[in-house]
Amino acid sequence: MTKLRLAAIGAGSAPTARSRGFFEVITKLGHMYDFCAICDYEASRAQEAADTFGVEGRYTDIEQMLRSERPDVVMRLTPTDSALPVVVKAAEHGCHVISEIPIALTRPMADLMIEACRSNGVKLEIAENVWLWPEERLKRRIVEAGLLGRLTHARLTYPCGSYHGFNGVRMILAQEPTRVLGFAGVAAVQQQLSYGGEPMDSVQWESGVLEFPEGLMCLYELPPKRPVWRRHWEIEGTDGYLSGDELVLYEDGAEVRYPIESMHKEVDGEQVLDCVRVNTDPPVVWENPYAEHRISGTDDIAKAAILESMYRAVTHDIEPAYGAWNARRDQELCLAIRESALRGNVWMDIPLEEGTQIEQRLHEEFRRRYGCDPLADFDAQLELPFTRASVMWTVAGWL
Repeated sequence: MTKLRLAAIGAGSAPTARSRGFFEVITKLGHMYDFCAICDYEASRAQEAADTFGVEGRYTDIEQMLRSERPDVVMRLTPTDSALPVVVKAAEHGCHVISEIPIALTRPMADLMIEACRSNGVKLEIAENVWLWPEERLKRRIVEAGLLGRLTHARLTYPCGSYHGFNGVRMILAQEPTRVLGFAGVAAVQQQLSYGGEPMDSVQWESGVLEFPEGLMCLYELPPKRPVWRRHWEIEGTDGYLSGDELVLYEDGAEVRYPIESMHKEVDGEQVLDCVRVNTDPPVVWENPYAEHRISGTDDIAKAAILESMYRAVTHDIEPAYGAWNARRDQELCLAIRESALRGNVWMDIPLEEGTQIEQRLHEEFRRRYGCDPLADFDAQLELPFTRASVMWTVAGWL
């Protein structure tokens, strides 16, 4: 089996960082990847992560790493605002790229990223995880099996990073919204630290409606809460609905509940997820393809699927499973909801066909914060001190 050389840019600020979770999964997929190098602008972080995961190469300079290691695949795990320059630099060196979410702050930034990969003949995958969680994969199968009947309604609450929520709902429905209507505002909260560590006494909120073909609607809310992971979505049809971790079917005038069950098995003395299922007649089952590699946690399974997506894309010369188009669409929905609110709560057709006020504000805040053009000066951007809190947080309250 062909192995691809993989290098990571961004070591994570702590052992619990999302990047470290990716590193652990990469080491378990040794039949796909040779984890050759880690790069971080702080030498101590690169050193510590490389020592922890047995990675030989450790660097503080991206250009040096790319020239010395010549990786097949680069994984960008750096802060959100750095996505475009890092991806462009990797693409220019002929590296396929897995880039953390979201794809970019704005559509013009995403399009520059996509074009850089296209013109250099490399693949681009975005590390969106929600649709790859085992429970969400099962929900998609439940819908495909027709158990809900005709889909009629969806509800989504996501208090941060709403592109994740749009991704989850959109992938289950397997449909594209045709237009959106948005509302937004600011609400007072008890004084607390923001996602970026600054004190705050107010937060932004938004809500909206997404219209799909044939009258299917999704009601959306980013509630005025502190930035924590309280998230929920429901999918309703003529014959039942999905809510949280259960399927409810309408049978003989009653609601019959089928909880999503997780089944485990032992692999090398360790309990790992074997499958998730609902015990309908017949049952609907999603089996964990990574169980034999002892990859079991919900998000670890998603990480493995992202890494496998890129591996298959490169070795079979096919498009990644999620890819730039899906990532751009999920971010576009965030932009469209807020743009609708800024324009006085008007319906916005999807896809957006023109520039938006919200994107202009994001670009302006990028220039103010970093002192350079977000759509150019990529070498200069690579030298910037990007922080955890993105421009999106300042402008729109998004993570």
